[in-house]
Amino acid sequence: MYSHAWAPSVGGVEVVTRTLASGLSTWSKNHPGEVVDVTLVTQTPAGGMNDGDLPFRVVRRPSKTGLIGLLRSADLVHLANPAIVPLSLAWLLGKIVVIEHSGYQSACPNGLLFFERDGTVCPGHFLAKRYGKCIQCNSAGDGWLKSFRALLLTFPRRWLASRAAVNIVPTNHVGHRIALPHTLLIPHGVPNYSQTDGSSESMDNIRQDSPYFAYVGRLVREKGVDVLLRACQVLAAEGYAFRLKVIGDGAERSKLEKIVRDLNLTSRVNFLGSIPVENTSGLLDGAVAIIMPSIWEEVAGIVAYENFLRGNLVIASDIGGLGEIVDGLGFKFPAGDADALATCMRKALENPDLVRDLRSKAQRYASEKFTEEEMVANHLDVYRKIVESNAP
Repeated sequence: MYSHAWAPSVGGVEVVTRTLASGLSTWSKNHPGEVVDVTLVTQTPAGGMNDGDLPFRVVRRPSKTGLIGLLRSADLVHLANPAIVPLSLAWLLGKIVVIEHSGYQSACPNGLLFFERDGTVCPGHFLAKRYGKCIQCNSAGDGWLKSFRALLLTFPRRWLASRAAVNIVPTNHVGHRIALPHTLLIPHGVPNYSQTDGSSESMDNIRQDSPYFAYVGRLVREKGVDVLLRACQVLAAEGYAFRLKVIGDGAERSKLEKIVRDLNLTSRVNFLGSIPVENTSGLLDGAVAIIMPSIWEEVAGIVAYENFLRGNLVIASDIGGLGEIVDGLGFKFPAGDADALATCMRKALENPDLVRDLRSKAQRYASEKFTEEEMVANHLDVYRKIVESNAP
C-alpha cells in the first residue's frame, strides 16, 4: 500500500489508509486462516511517531531501488491516488494495481478540480482538452514552469490509471468526474471514536448555557471557512448566542483570524489548532452541529463520516461527494452562500427535536455503511477476485 502523504501528517487520505491497513492486518483475528500481509510505503518522515506500535510494517522514504524491491515482492499494489512514480514502476513490473481515488489527480493537474485563479469549481478543463486553462490555473501559485510540468505529468498518470485493475471511488460523484474504466464504489469507513448513542441525554441537541458550532479540517482556501465566519456574523447581528470552535490548521489561519477581528467575532470564535481525530470527541460533545463549508468538490468528507458515527449533526455545502453523502442525513446549503448557511445554523438552534431525529437517523445509517469493518471487507473481496483472476 502506497500513500505519498501519511501519518503523522493529518488528512482524509491518512485516516483512510491507516484504517484500511490496520483492518487488513488484523483480519485474521476474526477470520482464522485468512492472513493479509500489509506493508505501507510513504514519503512522509516519522516525525517522532513510533511505527512499531502499528499492526503492519511501515517503510518511509525508500530509495528507488528499495521501492522497486517492495513492489516486486507484492501480490497486489494498492495506491492511495495515482502517484506517478510507484504507478509507473508497478506497471513496468507487471503488477496488479488498485487505485483508491481520494482526489482528482487522474483528471486534473492540481488534483482538486478547483480553478485557483478565481476560486471556483473547475468544469473539467483537462478532460475537455482546454490545456491552456490548466496552465493558467496552476501558474497562479506555482509559476508557469511548474504549472506546465504538472500538466505534462497528468497525461501519463491518467493513461496508467486507465490500466489499473480497479479504480476505487468513495462516492458516485468522484467516479463521474474522473471518468475512468474499471471503476468501483466503496464508501470510506472510519473508526468509531465515540460509541455514544445519539438519542442519549449526553447528546442533547443544544446546551442552553452556551451553544456552539464546530469546524474540523484544514484551514485552506477551498474549505470555505471564510463563508462560515460570514454566516456567524449574520447570526451575531440577529442577536443569537453561540460560539464557534475551529479545529485544524493551515496556510489560511492568519487570514481567517484577521477576518474574525474585522467582523467583531473575537469573543465568539476560538482557533484550537490541529488536534488528532481520536482526541476531538470531548471537544465536539454537545456541539449544535459540525459545519463543512467547502467551496470545492469534496471527494467525500471524512469529517462527515466521523461525526455521523458520533451522533453529531452535520451542516455541509451541497457540492461534490460531500453533498452526496450528507443528503438526507444533515442540512445542506449552496456552496459559498453565507446567508443560506446562516439559515441552516438558525434552523439547528431553533429546532432541537428535528435535529435530534436527524442525528439518530444519520448515526444508524453510518453504523451500517461507513464502518471500518465494511470498508475492509469490501476491499478484501476486491483483492481476492483480482488476484484469483490473474493466477496462472
